[in-house]
Amino acid sequence: MVYDVDALLNHVNRIRKEIGHEEVNIDIKEVLYDKDTNEMWIITNDRPDKSAIIGKGGWVVGRLREELQIESIHVESYSDFLQKEYRMKLSLDRLNSFVNDNELDYGVFLALNNLIDILKIKLDNLYSFNFHKYFKDLDESPYNYFEAEKPVAIVALSGGTDSSFSLILAKKLGFNPIAITVDPGTIVLPKQFKQNIDKLVEDLDVPHEYIEVDYTDLVEESFTGRFHPCGRCSKIIEDTLYKYALENDIPIVIFGDMLATGSQCITEQVCNFDENSENEPTDVGNKVNKNKIIRLN
Repeated sequence: MVYDVDALLNHVNRIRKEIGHEEVNIDIKEVLYDKDTNEMWIITNDRPDKSAIIGKGGWVVGRLREELQIESIHVESYSDFLQKEYRMKLSLDRLNSFVNDNELDYGVFLALNNLIDILKIKLDNLYSFNFHKYFKDLDESPYNYFEAEKPVAIVALSGGTDSSFSLILAKKLGFNPIAITVDPGTIVLPKQFKQNIDKLVEDLDVPHEYIEVDYTDLVEESFTGRFHPCGRCSKIIEDTLYKYALENDIPIVIFGDMLATGSQCITEQVCNFDENSENEPTDVGNKVNKNKIIRLN
């Protein structure tokens, strides 16, 4: 079904008038409709146009959805998509360069190319790409991403949205991941987070480990007001995961949103750990293990 932009604008303006909103000039760049999901995407030129279509409290777009009998209406501004598109292209260039410039294990090569593939598809369907629908269609087709024979990535799983989604993507894209949760205790990692983590890894059939760490010094130092805990906390988590990856011959560590965009989406981390230290990298002259970890952000 094709929706005429002018007709849609008249519809929006009528609703705005009926509910007492001021009259404004609204620019719509494009309207997309997916009949399979009964969803509409309204792409405006800029954010003020987006706000005008949504209306105060979402009343305008809510009425529009009801009157058109559409399951869901997404209103987005083209200016926001320009930034997303630019950063995803940076990611794609960086990933392609990394794959082409390095001799990679076949499993790593396969998984990273799967990531490149889905980025290309997302760029080609910038407005309306839906991960859930994409993977559902793949699962129902004879074509799917091949999975590496052995784990090529560990995912730092905190139980939050970004790390959970990263684990799902890593599984779907063939990284054959292991999920690792750094556990400093219930103050930092509450029971309900652990319940979410346990359910997710069970549903995905992904191996998972909790690694306990001692945050006593970090907490005590933060109470003095001399140090901000976030940087030190991140370093402990990162070093714990890097060390696990090196000890288990796993080349990739994934942090946060695996589809993070930009030129830093993939980097190489040189890790030098002293044999008597849990988490602290050492000087090059006092190392027992020097290796590179591929970091996906």
